[in-house]
Amino acid sequence: MTAPRSRTVLLPAVAGALLLTGCGADVADDSGGEAETTTVARCGEEVEYRRPERAVVYEAGSADKLFALGLTDAVHGYVMPPANPPVEESPWAEEYARVEMLSDDLLNRELVVDARADLVVAGWQSGFSDERGITPAILDDLGIQSFLHSETCYNYPGHPLEVTPFEGLYTDLERLGEIFDVRERAEEVVAGLRERVEAVRERAPEGRPPRVFLYDSGVDAPFTSGNQAPPHEIIEIAGGENVFADLTERWTSVGWEPVIEADPEVIIILDYGDLPAEEKIAFLTSSPALSEVTAVRERNFHILDYNEAISGPRIVDGVEGFGDYLRELDR
Repeated sequence: MTAPRSRTVLLPAVAGALLLTGCGADVADDSGGEAETTTVARCGEEVEYRRPERAVVYEAGSADKLFALGLTDAVHGYVMPPANPPVEESPWAEEYARVEMLSDDLLNRELVVDARADLVVAGWQSGFSDERGITPAILDDLGIQSFLHSETCYNYPGHPLEVTPFEGLYTDLERLGEIFDVRERAEEVVAGLRERVEAVRERAPEGRPPRVFLYDSGVDAPFTSGNQAPPHEIIEIAGGENVFADLTERWTSVGWEPVIEADPEVIIILDYGDLPAEEKIAFLTSSPALSEVTAVRERNFHILDYNEAISGPRIVDGVEGFGDYLRELDR
């Protein structure tokens, strides 16, 4: 997809006293002059950023990106909906412990204003939302900076941009490195992640890729990953074939009939929330309609953690784990 022509958005350098009180957006450096800015693309739209000091992040993927870059001190707080596994289980548990949990609900405008945020990191329709009244454009008008996960840009109004999930992760880390002026650290982190991913790709089993279905949830109609979400690329890099690779969606509902017709040989179970993976497997294995599906009949299930399936550094853990599973299955 060709990116649309960009326009420069300069977030307000000077706001009224009332606005500054409300959102706490500091816009000048210590010397009293204008703060230095750097221009970074946000879904194909050129935006000038000041270096943030009070970032608010939505879900673990956003927080993990900043923690991986060593930016814990610049994170004021995080918003973590119930679907996310406990932060104590995170590789960055110590970093989470140093940061304030602002809410266990969805992201909203009042929350980030009350937090005096100077940057909000989230995805489009995963954090930012027209329906809930918190969008980059709305925050621009409030003098609050925003950063969108590149993976979610493919249907961002006015500035759609299609990028594969893993390239989106690398791009986000590099751009955050520019915004926070930690470019060398970002380059090191990205290089390390790329090396790990390529190692999985190189070790993928030879021969015909096994057919793989990602099962998120759903009884009447299964919820799954299209080709715009990380599980699709996790499956492909590890050596499998996503049975719904033709769906240009991030996450979407499908029918059971197409699943049965595709006859997946492996089913990835997304583990999150108050419905454990074991219960999802029990549902699949007890369904008469699915009894002849190869993955169900042979009990070929792989569990993928929620944070290994959303935009963030842990998708690399996800592809390594699934790569190990497919190699074991191939023996």
